[in-house]
Amino acid sequence: MVGSRKSASAAVLCCLSTAGAFAPSNPCHGGRSSPHVSQGCGEGSTTSSTVGSSTSLDALPPLIIGPMIRRMTGGGEKNNMPMANYDEAMKEAPGLRVGAEAWKWPPVWPYDGNFFKRQVELDNAKTSSSPLSMINNLGEAAENASEEGDAAKKEVSFDSLEFWQGKGDVKTEIDSRTVEKITNHYSFYLRDGMSVLELGAADNSYLPETLKLNSHVGVGAVQSQMDSNPSITSSFVVDLNDVVEDDGLSSDEWKEKIEDNSFDAIIMANTIDFLNNPREVFKSAWRALKPGGVMIVPFLSKDAYVSEFGDAFTKQWRDMTDDQHMWVCGSFFQFSAGDGWEKLQGFDVSPEEAGDKLNKKEGLFDKLKGGNDDGTPPGAYVVQARKKAELDPTKGDVEEVIRSRMWMMPTLEDRDKKLVAPRLSRAYDVLGDEDKERMMSHLNSLPAIYESLIKMDQFAFGFSMQAQLAADLVGDPDFVGSDEQIKNMKMGLGLRRPSEDFWAPVGKLTGSMSPEDKVNLLAYIVPRTGSGDAAQEEALQAFVDGLEPTFDVVRSKIPTLSEADVQLLGSELLAAEILIPGRSTREQFAQWIDALTAADLEFILAKRKSYKEEASKEMEEFKFARDEVQKKAEERREKIREQVMEARENRSVIFNPGTGRFEKYEQKEEGFKLPGF
Repeated sequence: MVGSRKSASAAVLCCLSTAGAFAPSNPCHGGRSSPHVSQGCGEGSTTSSTVGSSTSLDALPPLIIGPMIRRMTGGGEKNNMPMANYDEAMKEAPGLRVGAEAWKWPPVWPYDGNFFKRQVELDNAKTSSSPLSMINNLGEAAENASEEGDAAKKEVSFDSLEFWQGKGDVKTEIDSRTVEKITNHYSFYLRDGMSVLELGAADNSYLPETLKLNSHVGVGAVQSQMDSNPSITSSFVVDLNDVVEDDGLSSDEWKEKIEDNSFDAIIMANTIDFLNNPREVFKSAWRALKPGGVMIVPFLSKDAYVSEFGDAFTKQWRDMTDDQHMWVCGSFFQFSAGDGWEKLQGFDVSPEEAGDKLNKKEGLFDKLKGGNDDGTPPGAYVVQARKKAELDPTKGDVEEVIRSRMWMMPTLEDRDKKLVAPRLSRAYDVLGDEDKERMMSHLNSLPAIYESLIKMDQFAFGFSMQAQLAADLVGDPDFVGSDEQIKNMKMGLGLRRPSEDFWAPVGKLTGSMSPEDKVNLLAYIVPRTGSGDAAQEEALQAFVDGLEPTFDVVRSKIPTLSEADVQLLGSELLAAEILIPGRSTREQFAQWIDALTAADLEFILAKRKSYKEEASKEMEEFKFARDEVQKKAEERREKIREQVMEARENRSVIFNPGTGRFEKYEQKEEGFKLPGF
């Protein structure tokens, strides 16, 4: 992320980066999307010296699905035990395998780009660069080889839309027993009168014949196939692999025809195996769904149609097993809108004749053979979730409201959202009504803030510190996230050349302050910038001009004070009085600080430090109280579940199929005696 910087020396000049303060140290430089960072470089964790800037693709899948796969494929009698409780299973379609509470995710997107490439793209990447380019950059020969490699790479790049349109006459022939299972699953969740959007639509949607939808919009790659589909009422072509990174589908026609919050359900059968950018596709789907709407994603076992469409399979589909596919598909929901999805569930709806493919150990012969030559139907699986409604800021828990506003925010990882939400909640609580509304409107500036903060991962600037800076900025009524304010934040962080008249001297004069105190000062200065107000600009200049004289006064009054405390005390006194126009003039501030005694200054400093300690203590208490509420809620749910199970076990009435009535039955030591039998 920051590897493109020529050196860390520029950071030495800025407000938050003096020698050693934020210089690269034990680098969390795998990038924010690297799972190595999340495991080894979190707050309070230690980092292995083996952590690198690149990720090993072979090591990626276990980070996200390994523990769950081991639980699902533990062998013995537990092999077929679903990871869902009885009550949940009773409310859902048959085949529930993974319940809503069973999924566990890493804090960041755990895949690199190769995970979703086709074999031809991976092969091309291996051969496009000449070995000459790897040997000490051998001048012109290396450059020519690189250019030739780039040209070759372009020649064999995979055009998914062209591939599917070339397969326009090839129909996806699926065993009728498998189709029946998918249709039955749809029938459990789709109702007459619904509006349905189908992604990856083709000639067959596998919907129940009796289902009467209000509308069924098909979005696929081949218009002729969608035209032959009797279920679809309207359709258009979209390349689902043409996306805007971290946003969604790039198609103009999609943006014109698919409105937000407009569909009751979205179905996407046998499509995830071909997606290069699944996260963006799921983001677009989330927007299109109405709150409470369901997205249903069926897929078949990996060998179902490899002979027809194997060239379009992504690496994750080729290399992973069916049980892993279920967890990877679940991760697409999680990392597209996070908590904006609810009731995420995984189903095994395979026909009985397919056998236990989900737990089958695939051998070398199975991989070489491919297909279903033995005549058994392919396994079928479904992962689905519902869109959660965004919360009303005037109702409910403020932190949850803020979380809901961040569901679809780009740039921020799930870890960042979890760290910044409680801090924003605390900032919100202390604001007046007008400022609260303003703060909520400023939440949209978080992506711009984090676009800069992600470049600080390489420095001693932890994720919690980043979250605190983001929360302090957004919580300031004067921060609007303007380009000028973001530019000043970058200069303060050392990500841009600091201005000679402000950030360079501020950085030089506050070099002994702790990183936390620098963050606090930065959060106070940045919202004052970019206003265009002459009085505010004059106040900023007065602040930088007054730093050195203020420090001199503090040193003269308390000679034993450390330089870090001198800078902390002086800068905050100056910021509080001078940075807000109309509060104090330079002359008034000079008279005031000159009149303060050493005891006064020591008291102010002690009070300032106690605020930090109290804030830290309050944050811990806040987290503890929140965890206790969640714990008690789970205990109540568990108690209800136990009561329901006890009622079922000890009930005294049962339905007698012989008489067609509910009747009493006798409970004996050896078991129950059913009436009429």
